[in-house]
Amino acid sequence: MKPSSTIQSHLRAGVLPTLEMRMLLTVATGLSHVQLISRAHDVITTTQMMTLDALVTRRLSGEPMAYILGSREFFGRDFLVSPAVLIPRPDTELLVEVVLNLPSRTQNIRALDLGTGSGAIAITLACERPDWRVCAVDVSGAALMVARENATRLDAHVSFFESDWFSVFQGSNAQFDIIVSNPPYIEPADEHLSQGDVRFEPITALTDGIDGLSCYRTLLLEVATHLAVGGHFVVEHGFTQGEAVRDLFAQAGFSSIQTHRDLAGHERVTLGILQGL
Repeated sequence: MKPSSTIQSHLRAGVLPTLEMRMLLTVATGLSHVQLISRAHDVITTTQMMTLDALVTRRLSGEPMAYILGSREFFGRDFLVSPAVLIPRPDTELLVEVVLNLPSRTQNIRALDLGTGSGAIAITLACERPDWRVCAVDVSGAALMVARENATRLDAHVSFFESDWFSVFQGSNAQFDIIVSNPPYIEPADEHLSQGDVRFEPITALTDGIDGLSCYRTLLLEVATHLAVGGHFVVEHGFTQGEAVRDLFAQAGFSSIQTHRDLAGHERVTLGILQGL
């Protein structure tokens, strides 16, 4: 790329898809999308060119746009992301929608997000339902730093804890009306782990390293201790795992087990209600 090149010449060069190049140009030049159009013939400075070259190189290596830009939209809000957390995906918005549409048994809903990552689920619930008391845990301190920053930026009231699933609540009487989780569920031999964006995402947040179902087994062994009777447990899973996850819910004593499909028609979110003795 030549120092005397214009914004328009980069958009037309075809090095990257136009939308991606436009997004990188906004970072390199500090101009908005509208300004990129109105100032298309502006010459890019040497400093801007160096920044753009570095960004383009990262993208050409396959690095996700979300990590390069440092953010990704989820449920209409902009969330900071880093390689310490998974990139929020539209599939997970279904989980949030399912939770928000659950019948309310009480005015003071207590919700817990297990494995919060960027905080996208917990923070969205807190923003959409400011009267709820939302907690979130993650075993990664680096992930929690991102989540806390997102909560501050979005003015969401969420209590965060560094914890391996429920361990922080052991020995306490903490109970929740809704517990949600999007745990690692990709099988370790799945070819998708070596393709696209997931190559750059934290592997322990993607796969359990066993069979894709071990996290559900672990959670279902303990969830009844921390879920109020009549409360809901809601999880995201792979599109081929619906039947297996429903079986695990049934074995754990849950009733009214349902699976919701995503926009592509794939089974994606399963929930159940905890019954009393």
